[in-house]
Amino acid sequence: MRYYAMKRAAAIAAALMILATSGCADTGKDKSSKTTSTAVVTSADANISADDIEVGYEENDTIDAVFSDSGIEVSGSGISAEGTVLNITDAGTYRLSGSCANGRIVIEADKKDKIKLVLNGLDLTCTDNAVITAKNADKVFLLLESGTENKLTDGKEYSLAEGENTDAAVFAKCDLTINGDGNLNVTGNYKHAIVSKDDLVITGGNITVNAVSSALSGKDSVKISTGTFDLTSGTDAIKSTNEEENGKGIISVTGGKFTINAGGDGMSAAKELQISGGEFDITTGGGSANASMKTDGFPNGDWKQGFGGNGDFTPPDMGDFDMSDFGTPPDMGGERPDFGDFDPSEFAKDGERPDFGDMDTPPEKTDGKNFDKSEEKSADADKDTSSESTETTSDTETKSAKALKSGGNIIIDGGSLTIDSADDSLHCDGSANISGGSLFASSGDDGIHVGGDLVISGGTVDISKSYEGIEGMTVTISGGEVNVTAQDDGINCAGGSDTGSSDRMGRDMFAAQEGVFLKISGGTLNVNAAGDGLDSNGDLIIEGGIIYVSGTENGANGSVDHNGEATITGGTIIASGAIGMEEMFDEEGTTQCAVLHDFTSSFSADTEFTVTDKDGNVVLTFTNPKTWQGVIFSSPDLKQGETYTVSAGGESEEITLESVITSNSKGGFSGMGRPGNMDGGKFKRGEDDKSSDNKVSDDKASDT
Repeated sequence: MRYYAMKRAAAIAAALMILATSGCADTGKDKSSKTTSTAVVTSADANISADDIEVGYEENDTIDAVFSDSGIEVSGSGISAEGTVLNITDAGTYRLSGSCANGRIVIEADKKDKIKLVLNGLDLTCTDNAVITAKNADKVFLLLESGTENKLTDGKEYSLAEGENTDAAVFAKCDLTINGDGNLNVTGNYKHAIVSKDDLVITGGNITVNAVSSALSGKDSVKISTGTFDLTSGTDAIKSTNEEENGKGIISVTGGKFTINAGGDGMSAAKELQISGGEFDITTGGGSANASMKTDGFPNGDWKQGFGGNGDFTPPDMGDFDMSDFGTPPDMGGERPDFGDFDPSEFAKDGERPDFGDMDTPPEKTDGKNFDKSEEKSADADKDTSSESTETTSDTETKSAKALKSGGNIIIDGGSLTIDSADDSLHCDGSANISGGSLFASSGDDGIHVGGDLVISGGTVDISKSYEGIEGMTVTISGGEVNVTAQDDGINCAGGSDTGSSDRMGRDMFAAQEGVFLKISGGTLNVNAAGDGLDSNGDLIIEGGIIYVSGTENGANGSVDHNGEATITGGTIIASGAIGMEEMFDEEGTTQCAVLHDFTSSFSADTEFTVTDKDGNVVLTFTNPKTWQGVIFSSPDLKQGETYTVSAGGESEEITLESVITSNSKGGFSGMGRPGNMDGGKFKRGEDDKSSDNKVSDDKASDT
C-alpha cells in the first residue's frame, strides 16, 4: 500500500507549468534610425520533472534503518551497516530515523540507480566527513517526511582518502532532489552544506542551513519550485558554477519563501539566473550599511566579505550625504576651472597622474587593499569549489557580496524580492530582463549593474539606496514602476567595466559611445540622484512614460546628460536640479515640445513647480524634495505656438513655444554642448518676481 497517496497527475501538471515559465524574453529595441540594436535573453532549461515533485512511495517496498550511537538496525537487501556507517548499494526506498553522534550514510550504487532516502526523524552527525555522501547513482532523493524534524551536521575537519573531494555535509556526485514537507536542518561546519555535482532540485520542505561556505550548490543547476528556506552562509548562499557547458550553470526559482543572510553573494549563477516566483529577503555582506563603495566614490578599502567588515569599521552614512557640501561649482564658461590647492600627484601611482575619466566620477584610489570590482566573480563561483577544485581561503577570496549575480543573464518575471546588499543588488555580465514581480533594494554600491542590455517592461523596481542606481550598456524602460535613489548617477548607460575599476562605466563623457542608449517608452520613472539624473554616454530616446527627476544640487552634474543624440517624441518628463550642466534635447528628431528653463535664483527643497496654460489650467506640476534652479520639461499637452506660465517659489515667467525646443539657459554644458534652440521661445518675467540681484530684464529675457 502507499504510505503517501500518489498524485502523479498533479505532479506532471505542476512540472509542465514550471516548464512553461521558461520561455523567451525578447529585449529587441526599435529606436531611431541611427541607433539600432537587437538583443535576446533566452532562458535556459528550467525543467523540473514529475519525479522531482512526487512524494509517494510503496510502504511494502521500503527498507528501514534506525540509527543510534551504538549502531544501526537495518532490514532488507541493498543496505548494510558497519558500526554507525550505513552503506547503500542498490536502487530502492530507504526510510531513515534515529539519532547518532558520529555516523554517516554512503551511497555507492550503479550509475543508473535511483535512491530515495525518506528522512523520518533523523538526527545524524559525522565528526570527520560528510553526513551523506552519494559517490555513485543516477539520482538521490531526500524525501522529508511530513511532520518530522531532521538534522544533519558535519565536523570542522574531514578525514579524506587521497583523491577524495568531499566538502559538504550533504554531498552528491549525481543529481540530488529534496522534496516533501518535513523539516530539514543542515549545518556545514567544514565548508558547504548541500552540494550536487549535477542538478540540485528542491520541490518542497522547510530547510534551514548554516554553512561556513555556501548553503545550496548545484554545479549544473539549482532549481527550486517551492519550500521554506532559512539560509545563512559564509560565502554564497545559492550557487551554480558550471560555466563551461551550454545550458548549465543556471539557477531557476519559481516559488518558495527565502530568508538569506550571506557573507558573499546571495544567489550566484555562472550562466543564468531566473526568478518567476517566490518571496525573498536577502542580506549580503552585512547589508548596505557595510557598503563596498564609499559615498565619495572611492571603493571602501576597509570593506571585507562577510558580516560587518573589520569589526571596528564604521560604515559611511549615505543617508545624510549632501552634494552641496562640496561648495559652489566652478564656472564652466569655457575656461578650465581653478581647482585651488588640489594636487593631482596626491593620487599618483608610479609618478603618473591617474585617469580620472568622467568629470563626475571620483578617481580610483591606488591602495592595493582596495575593493577591486574588476574581479567580479567570487572564488566560489570562478571554479567548482564544491567539488574537485580547491577552495581558496577567506583571506584570498575575491570580495563579492552581490544579492543577485550571474555571469550571463538574469530574468525576473515574478516574485517579491527585498534586498539589503553591501555590493550590487543585481549584477550580471550579460543581459537582464525584468517584466514582473517586485524588487526592493538597498545597495552599498550599484542598485542594478548590467554589462549588456537591461530591459524593464513591467513589475516594480524600487532602489532606495545606492551609489549608482541603474547601470547598463543599454537601458530600455517600457513599463512598470521604477524608483531610484542614488549618490551618483540615477541611470547610467555606458560601455566599460563596473564602478571602481580603471575603466569605470561612464569615464569618457565627451565622446558618444556606439551602441549605447537610454530609451524610455512607457512606465513611471522617479529618479533622485546626487549626480546626473539620466546619463547616457550614447543616445537618449524618450517615446513615452512618465518621468520625474530630482537632480543634483551641485552644478558639476546635470539632471539630464547625454553624449549622443537626444530626442523626445512622447511621454512626460520634468527634470529639475542645479543649473550649469544640464543638457537639452536635440531639435532634429524631436517632435514634442520641450523646454529648458533656468530661474533667476535657487529654490529651497519642496518648492512646487507648475506650468499653466493661457487660461490658468495646470498642465504640469512637480515638487522636488531638494534645492533646485533649472528644469527641463516636456508633455504631449504642450503645443507649439502657445504661451505658458512657469512658476516656482514666487517667481513666474511667460514662455511662448515658437519652436519644438525652447531654452533660456546660458550656463555650463547646456550652453556649450547641446542647448537646443536658444531662439525658440519668448520669455517674459512675472510681476511677482521680487529678486533684484539675479533678476534678468525683460528685454534680455526676450533675447533668449
